[in-house]
Amino acid sequence: MKLTYTGKTKDVYALEDGNYLLKFKDDVTGVDGVFDPGANTVGLTLEGAGRAGLRLTKHFFEILKEKGIPTHYIDANIEEATMTVKPAEVFGKGLEVICRFRAVGSFLRRYGLYAEEGQALDAFVEVTLKDDGREDPPISEDALDMLGILSKDEYQVLKSLTQQIAHVVKDELAKKEIELYDIKFEFGRVGESKEIVLIDEISGGNMRAYKNGEYIEPLELEKMFL
Repeated sequence: MKLTYTGKTKDVYALEDGNYLLKFKDDVTGVDGVFDPGANTVGLTLEGAGRAGLRLTKHFFEILKEKGIPTHYIDANIEEATMTVKPAEVFGKGLEVICRFRAVGSFLRRYGLYAEEGQALDAFVEVTLKDDGREDPPISEDALDMLGILSKDEYQVLKSLTQQIAHVVKDELAKKEIELYDIKFEFGRVGESKEIVLIDEISGGNMRAYKNGEYIEPLELEKMFL
């Protein structure tokens, strides 16, 4: 294996067969020791967070596979906190796609003049650039097209997949009376056909989930849900 990328919460290794291995770490994003899935820095380390994130990721990716929703997932090894995935080409230098069901986090910070905390949102989708130096700025469909990051047709696929996957996660969590407020995804192009697929992970580290109005920490979410 060859280490090809070191991320905030995962390391990426190239395998001899052309696939990749993601190694989940115990680091989570946040600021000053407080977890925040929208932050672009590592805020704290939680023992067991890597395996907990992988267990949720494996669970959701296998549900998506059953439903015929395309992802880069091949298999996972919980004990070693690793996931084998297909190679994928990211959009530009990387995008994050957020689906929001309630107004919290950066949405509330930006639009607080008009929005109230916890206000219901109708699976609102927004795209941000992965750019730590500029604090992951939001970008519009027109700008994505004009800058050559993805076409308007690809944007519609991206938006549709985002809402479809977010509703799958929301419905699954609801079975345990857990409410999904927002969730962050990453996508890429796979194979010669450049099919757009979900990549990265679906874990407590990239969503905000609540029960009875109380926020659930990533490790606690995995315990409550699985």
